[in-house]
Amino acid sequence: MGMAATYQITAGFMPLFDSAVLVAAGEMGFAAREGIELTLHRETSWANIRDRIAIGHFHLAHMLGPMPLACNLGLTPLASETIVPFSLGLGGNCVTVSNAVWAGMAAHGAVPDLDPARAGAALRALIRERAGAGRDPLRFAVVHPHSGHNYELRYWLAACGIDPTQDIEIVIVPPPFMADALAAGRIDGYCVGEPWNSASVAAGTGHIVTVKALLWRNSPEKVVGVRKAWAEENPDALAALLRALHHSARWCQDAANHAELAALMAQPGFLGLPPAVQMPILTGSLSLGGGAERSIDDFFVPFDKAANFPWKSHALWFYTQMVRWGHVAHTPQNLAIARDCYRPDLYRLALKPQGVALPGANAKVEGALKAATPVGSAGASLVLGPDGFFDGQIFDPDEIDAYIAGQKSARAEA
Repeated sequence: MGMAATYQITAGFMPLFDSAVLVAAGEMGFAAREGIELTLHRETSWANIRDRIAIGHFHLAHMLGPMPLACNLGLTPLASETIVPFSLGLGGNCVTVSNAVWAGMAAHGAVPDLDPARAGAALRALIRERAGAGRDPLRFAVVHPHSGHNYELRYWLAACGIDPTQDIEIVIVPPPFMADALAAGRIDGYCVGEPWNSASVAAGTGHIVTVKALLWRNSPEKVVGVRKAWAEENPDALAALLRALHHSARWCQDAANHAELAALMAQPGFLGLPPAVQMPILTGSLSLGGGAERSIDDFFVPFDKAANFPWKSHALWFYTQMVRWGHVAHTPQNLAIARDCYRPDLYRLALKPQGVALPGANAKVEGALKAATPVGSAGASLVLGPDGFFDGQIFDPDEIDAYIAGQKSARAEA
């Protein structure tokens, strides 16, 4: 090439498969094609990612969907305004429990079919049985307080009549340590992204009981969080990056590239686990433990179904959960901060000139699509959904007050 890169961009990521779109953008040449020299730094915890973006070590990072909201709402030790112009995919998480907890759930009617309602009812019965016998509450781990994992685990439990603030203990464990913590008996279960669920199954120490893709179909997970100051000073660099990520995501989605992608992610600098452990997230064919297998539609979606579009309704749903569990007060100011965090305008600006399929709106009613639905879009045709919550709830971003009030009452009844 000989030519110097036009843009130098530094990004942080966690060793999770859903960093793939960012990793492949750097490793497969999509960034270089847009004139970007992309430097990737692997981190060991979400807290490190949060702090290093705040102090300026990274321009942007692989982030938990609610994390930029937490930054902007003042919930982080080092405040830094962070925006989300791109989503790295939908789904990809599971809830895994120890073999002992699975045996207890099975005794109360759980079967290895990943059905959230049936698994939740069995877990509730087990929790009540343990409480009656005077045993300690089960301890579940999530990766960070302000994570989709924490909120989806709590949503699932609460909908199944389990109070996550009273009936279990929730602790924070970084993703790469989850399987080891379970094997060591430090925790009884966890919610994490792949491959750290399949890792427990492969080790024979855990059982997958349900998946994000069934709790809320085609739901948001990781995003690209960008320092707002850097984005405003470097609009051309950001647009170039969004183009590179778009091409990378399309490459990652294509089944013809899955073997190459799994081999890339298996490298020591990324996940450091065998390619076979990466394949479940790419195929949706999961080993659940004990010989059970299950295939899940849309288990992880890196590109299709507008997976990269930063829907304001996704940010606003996360906000309602932050309010629900006491992480933030529901005020007009906080609602405005949440609404302004995800930036579909920047996504459109970068990708509309490329003729990319773009939704007509910036937000949607979540949980309303029962089947894959073609929608009107600028450019090529676009198919959304299905996006149902397992308990049949609908989230209308225009009716936030009612949704928050309804969730509070549901919790009181549990």
